[in-house]
Amino acid sequence: MRERLPVFLGIFAVMALSNAIVPVLPRFAEGTAAQGALYSSYFLGAFLLTLPAGILADRWGPVPVIRAGLLVTLISGILMLFPSLGPVIIMGRLLEGFGAGLFVASALAWVNARPDHARESGIFLALMNMGLVSGLVISGVVIGFSAMPVAGIVLFTGLSLVPLAASLFMRDSGPAGSRQPAEATGRFAGNLARIIRDDFWLWVSSVVLVGITGVVTALYPEFTGETAANLGLQIAAMNISTVIAVLLISRLRFPPVTTLRIAALLMAIAVFATFVSPLGFILVGAVAGVVMVAQLAFLAQAETQQGIAMGLWSTMGYAGMTLLPFIAGVIAEQTTFFFAFAFSAVLAVVVAGTIGRCSCRLRREGPGPVADNADTGGR
Repeated sequence: MRERLPVFLGIFAVMALSNAIVPVLPRFAEGTAAQGALYSSYFLGAFLLTLPAGILADRWGPVPVIRAGLLVTLISGILMLFPSLGPVIIMGRLLEGFGAGLFVASALAWVNARPDHARESGIFLALMNMGLVSGLVISGVVIGFSAMPVAGIVLFTGLSLVPLAASLFMRDSGPAGSRQPAEATGRFAGNLARIIRDDFWLWVSSVVLVGITGVVTALYPEFTGETAANLGLQIAAMNISTVIAVLLISRLRFPPVTTLRIAALLMAIAVFATFVSPLGFILVGAVAGVVMVAQLAFLAQAETQQGIAMGLWSTMGYAGMTLLPFIAGVIAEQTTFFFAFAFSAVLAVVVAGTIGRCSCRLRREGPGPVADNADTGGR
């Protein structure tokens, strides 16, 4: 329990802080393009750091990288307390992404190297989304009471101190088998291009299907014009449904690629449902939960070096969260919100049509909620 505390409480605090700014995005930037850029800068930082963090987790063990991620998160939260200083808020948001990139990749490597990785990855993803929910809802509430746009940031920056302090008591070596010899890591890094090529459409699915959750989150404040408290509750429905989905799906057996195809089609429907009603967030979140568990279950069995595998998986998700909200924000500003939502739905349909071309195959034996070792989605 002592070792799980900084990982599980850490992901909650990191994610809560990342969403604390969302209900008040219009107060920090004017126009959907500027708001999309501010929102996406966090994911740009995470995108740049998550793969190097995974490599470092394999070389040194995940615990030192977990500590570094929590420390950078704390520093970023302090910088975010100065919203009137434009460059500082952008820097803080970018640094916040750096901290998340360091933490998520190394923490997932720690979790996925454990014998009970299927159950614990479900708990990890559930707490990740509970953090996102809390960042939205609690920030909206405390902002309403205090009339301070940074109230949520203050709260969750303080909370990040707890897992940072707890991480000092984790074993430096991490769980058994998590640290890899330098030469093994080097070989794996050398094969990175091949891994991306062979499983290209799996990575595309991560970019698109995870990125879509960022699109609807970034567009909704300007799209609806709701108060911070109402926006927090509406968008939180997405994360609550993700929590439920990951806890349920992580205990089932399923073919990953076929599951991703079905999920992509459902995501296209969910995007249009969100355009019509905030209730669509429930479906978006549930589909995202299924997508993430399916991908993690595959990678837990397919790769022995979980640091680099989780780093690459996180990189693709953050790439989607960086690019898609920004592109959708520009589309909404230049045309209409309908075309921005339609853009996301079309990308989801493309994933459904291409995921069967993925050459995904499990490359090592191990327990997990995957139906068989050669699911190619009907390829």
